[in-house]
Amino acid sequence: MQGMTLFFYVAVVVMAGIGIFSAIAYVLRKQEGEQSAKKERMFWHTLRDLMLIPIGLLVFLCSLGVVLSALPIAREVSNGMSHGVRVAIIAATGWVLIRALAVGRELILVRHDIHASDNLEARRIYTQIRVIERLLGIAIFIIGLALVLMSFERMRQIGVSLMASAGVIGIIIGFAAQASIATVLAGLQIALTQPIRLDDVVIVEGEWGRIEEITLTYVVVNIWDQRRLIVPITYFIEKPFQNWTRPSAEILGTVFLHTDYRIPVEEVRKKLGEILEASPLFDKRAWCLQVTEARATTLELRALMSARTSPEAWDLRCIVREKLLTWLQETYPEYLPRTRVELSQGVAEV
Repeated sequence: MQGMTLFFYVAVVVMAGIGIFSAIAYVLRKQEGEQSAKKERMFWHTLRDLMLIPIGLLVFLCSLGVVLSALPIAREVSNGMSHGVRVAIIAATGWVLIRALAVGRELILVRHDIHASDNLEARRIYTQIRVIERLLGIAIFIIGLALVLMSFERMRQIGVSLMASAGVIGIIIGFAAQASIATVLAGLQIALTQPIRLDDVVIVEGEWGRIEEITLTYVVVNIWDQRRLIVPITYFIEKPFQNWTRPSAEILGTVFLHTDYRIPVEEVRKKLGEILEASPLFDKRAWCLQVTEARATTLELRALMSARTSPEAWDLRCIVREKLLTWLQETYPEYLPRTRVELSQGVAEV
């Protein structure tokens, strides 16, 4: 008779869980269908994918726990089953909280487009959210594991014994894990002070690249030739590096030319202006041509120009260098660098 009663109650709980699960799924699908904006639809779709199963499982386990506490069955059986359900509820709650972190992350990030041309604020938000989400996820896992272990009587006694010697254990752990703790603290400091952000352009160990991933222990730099440079996160706290997009992505580029002393500098300056005005890569903030060095045999001309981003600055420099050299070869070939030697009869040019 008790078996039939238990079967009946469990069947009722299962049916109720299926009903609640279906109701939640219906509400989420309806909300997704009613949204006109693409970003809102994506959010409700993500919410349904991430939260539906964990919430349904948690509701089912809670209902099962209530039913087991009310069933007229033996105390030993009831206690054992109830304990198993409590452990499952703790695990399901941790799952729900971790998925809720992911939903909160998507809710914030969907409003910030990291692929936009002016993505400074988006990169700042992405960096903070990623690091904070990982820290909170680790905290939820540790707390959940602790609650599960404390639900067992023997584990609770072991915990009490460990607490009695917490001073010695704390010192041992402190010495053993000081590097790991420093790394985690460095990751937290990166998230708060943000010397680097996702998609920042940096020069690290002489390599030009973009910040592709920031974790609690390391940073992945996507180098221009598609190699990946893995750098410990403490590197960005302890060592100097170049960040080309710290305040903004705008940057100045330079092109150096070596010419003969007789070059008409003003004509070169005018030609540089024409080249820049015709290029869509030039953002019209600043440009100039200056004689920066007078060497023994050549003049050094520096062409300076501004661009919106470092990749555009690189392309603009290549274009300016090529077009200026072509123009010099066609218009003033005699003013390209020459080496002069003095002979007994006079001066000859080579």
